[in-house]
Amino acid sequence: MSNFLRSAACAAALFVASSAHAAPDVVASIKPLHSLVAAVMQGIAEPGLIVTGSASPHEYSLRPSDAATLQKADLIFWIGPDFEHFLVKPLETLAPTAGAVALERAAGIHLLAPRKGGTFEPDADGDHDDEGPVDGHLFLDPENAKAMVDAIEMRLAAADPENAARYHANAAALRIRLDQLIAGVAAELAPVADRSFIVFHDAYHYFEERFGVRAAGSITVEPDVTPGAQRLAAIRAKVQELGATCVFAEPQFHSRLIDTVVDGTAARTGILDPEGTALEPGADLYATLIQGLADNLRDCLASEG
Repeated sequence: MSNFLRSAACAAALFVASSAHAAPDVVASIKPLHSLVAAVMQGIAEPGLIVTGSASPHEYSLRPSDAATLQKADLIFWIGPDFEHFLVKPLETLAPTAGAVALERAAGIHLLAPRKGGTFEPDADGDHDDEGPVDGHLFLDPENAKAMVDAIEMRLAAADPENAARYHANAAALRIRLDQLIAGVAAELAPVADRSFIVFHDAYHYFEERFGVRAAGSITVEPDVTPGAQRLAAIRAKVQELGATCVFAEPQFHSRLIDTVVDGTAARTGILDPEGTALEPGADLYATLIQGLADNLRDCLASEG
C-alpha cells in the first residue's frame, strides 16, 4: 500500500472512531420507537432496545441486562409513564442523569384517551383530556411518528452536534418515507373502511383514526388480564349483532379466546401485531409494522365468506 493510501486509510479510521466516540449512548424502550431512533441515527451508531423479542410492555419485567443498559445511557426515548409503567422507577434510580425523553409530550403529538370497556360505547370517542390518562399506542399513527422523529432529531443533534447534519438528513428522508407510507396505507384500506371488526385489546385507536377504519370492540380491556365469561359472551353478541367480518388475535396473547368469541358466528379470524413483537428490530421495522397491520386488516376484511 502506498504512503498516500495508508495515510488516507488511517484518516478514515480516525474519522470513524471519532464519530463513534462522539455519538451518545442512546436507548429506546420498545421496537417501534427503536426503529425511528435507529433510522435517525443510521450511519452513526445503533441505539439499544429494552423490550426485545416477543415481550410486551404491558407485562414486562426489567432484567439485569436492561438495568445495565439504562445505567450507561445518555439518552432514553420512551412513550411515557402510562404506557411503560415498568420504566418509571428504573429511570429515577438507574438513570437519574440521563436525558429521558417521553415522546407522548413531543410537540405536534395527537393524543387520545383510552376507550372505555370492551365494546366501545358510541359516546366513548377517546378525545384526550389533559388531566386524564393517555392511550400510549400513539406510535400507530404515522403522523405522530413524524412528530416523534422531529423530537428525536432535535435531542440527538443537541447531544451530538458533530453529527447534527447527518441526523437532520436522516430525519428528513424518514419523514418523506412516512408520508409515502401514510398515502399507501390510506389507499389500501379505503375499500374496506365500512367493514366492522373486533380486536384482542384496544391498541389500534390511533391507527383507526388516521386511516378511517373502526374497531367495534375489544375482547379484553387489559391485555395481561384474561377476560371472564361474561365479557366473552358480550363480545360474541356484538359480533353477531354487527355481523362483524373479522376478529383479530395478537401473537403473544391467547388465541383460544378468539376461537371462543367466533364460535357459532360467521366471523373470520386474523392476527394483528401492534408492537412488532414478531419483527426483527431495526430502522425498517416501523414501516413493516404499519404496512403489516394494513395488509392483515385488508386481507381478512376483504375476504369473501
